[in-house]
Formats: sequence, structure tokens, C-alpha cells
Amino acid sequence: MKKSSTIIGLGAVAAVGAAVASELRKPAEERTWQGKLGGVVPYDFRPPTTDRLRERMWAPDDDAIVKPHVFGVGWTVNVGRLARKAGVA
Repeated sequence: MKKSSTIIGLGAVAAVGAAVASELRKPAEERTWQGKLGGVVPYDFRPPTTDRLRERMWAPDDDAIVKPHVFGVGWTVNVGRLARKAGVA
């Protein structure tokens, strides 16, 4: 169990490093601090906002259950959509 968590942790650190490197390779005026690694894994290093938090974590009308993280690399769960599917929201 410990070995797998170490591998996952190293993978997460590598993903963050790759995303930051991707942005730093761009000229300063072209850096958006958001995008996708390999066209698949989303990243967003902009300061979080309440609107973005709501859009990605509580969007019951959005069909997507998994959305990009509000801050960081990877995905988060759209709890609003799950609540709607469960009949709670």
C-alpha cells in the first residue's frame, strides 16, 4: 500500500511540474496558467474564484460529473450533478 501511494504522489508532483514547465516555456504575455497536459489532463493555476468553484463543484444542470480542478492538476467531482441524480437537488 505504501509503495502505491508513493508512486501516486510522485506522479502528482510530476504532473504539476510538467504543467508549470509548459507555462514557463511560453512568453510571459502568453501565459494563461490553465490548459491541458498532453491534450488530456487539465490544469489551472489561476487564483480560485467563487464563480469557478460553483461552476466546477456545484453545477447540477451540467451533465459532467467530473470537471477540471478549481486549482491544480486533474479533475474534481461535480457534487451538484450527483445530488441532482440522487434527487436531492
